[in-house]
Amino acid sequence: MLGPLKDIVVLDLSRALAGPHAAQLLGDLGARVIKVEHPDGGDESRGWGPPFVGPDHDISTYFLSTNRNKQSIRVDLKSAEGKQLIERLVRRSDVLVENFRTGVLDRLGFTVERLHELNPRLVILSITGFGHDGPEGGRPGYDQIAQGEGGLMSLTGPSPEEPYRVGASIADLLAGIQGAYGVAAALYERERTGEGRVVRTSLLAAITGVHAYHGTAWTVGGQVPGASGNHHASIAPYGAFRCADGMLQLTAANEGQWRKVAALLGIDPDTPKYATNRDRFVHRDELVADMEKVLGAHDRDHWLAELAEAGVPAGAIRSIDEVYAWDQTRSQGLVVKVEHPVLGTIELPGPVLRFDGLTGVEHTAPPMLGQHDEAVLAWLEERER
Repeated sequence: MLGPLKDIVVLDLSRALAGPHAAQLLGDLGARVIKVEHPDGGDESRGWGPPFVGPDHDISTYFLSTNRNKQSIRVDLKSAEGKQLIERLVRRSDVLVENFRTGVLDRLGFTVERLHELNPRLVILSITGFGHDGPEGGRPGYDQIAQGEGGLMSLTGPSPEEPYRVGASIADLLAGIQGAYGVAAALYERERTGEGRVVRTSLLAAITGVHAYHGTAWTVGGQVPGASGNHHASIAPYGAFRCADGMLQLTAANEGQWRKVAALLGIDPDTPKYATNRDRFVHRDELVADMEKVLGAHDRDHWLAELAEAGVPAGAIRSIDEVYAWDQTRSQGLVVKVEHPVLGTIELPGPVLRFDGLTGVEHTAPPMLGQHDEAVLAWLEERER
């Protein structure tokens, strides 16, 4: 792999989603990622589905989503031989990623002190459910539980009485993103100090870290925000609107955009109840009804064309298959082709960052369990000579 982290080695002891996602992001940046899996079944996400694909319908598409650009080796962390191999790998790695419950890695004999004794330059990323300390630091955490405990479900759904989970496993994914971000900072610091450090985050931190204006509505404004359906919590009009054949989305984030929307839909922008964003928000239900009376006369494509010509930000609500078929998605490198040892040529969701001058980067498929046992051992022996 080419990329800013092409000389970095990541030892990925994590499983499921948050840790593997962080390691995958580092792999996208060019790092060599060695994924350590238990010999008996490997990462539990290998069993998560449907859908399952392959000749025997035993390859999880869930696993494929978060393990590209990695090598897989089988190691029993509880065995003497396995622990010895991990020690050898730690000595030759730059980053270690783990998302065990607090204390598990210590009980296996790999405390932070021991890891830094083996390799003082090692950057350790540790992801937990609710944090590494505090009154509930040892709680096991899964995505939906964290979405609820972190307040996100109270902000999502048609009304405060119907809290919804976000459709994607957003707590896991955000924790992975934040973890990779922390690792990059720690690697930069290591260039100055010569020493690694521990980077810690959690699913709870990932969720509270994206409250943004919902958080300050309470901490500064003293108001508890709630779910507002498909409309913005502070701006109107900004949301999803019904037209003749479905829904479209449009935003009027400033007064200039609002006047364009009003002119297009035949609404007086200076009527007192719609004159300012504060007025429009107070009367949002009336505003939505007035807009949908006009939007209902034509189909989505008609209005998207009209809104584009008027310079109003607007868009469709695409299904997942439509997103991956969209030329714009593909133009941004958000779909990559890889060669899988069983499935052949497959397409995967691609990396989200692009770097000038790095073209023609070849990504590798998520590995089969133990696919790189021999290759990693050969690489390790060469590094040790």
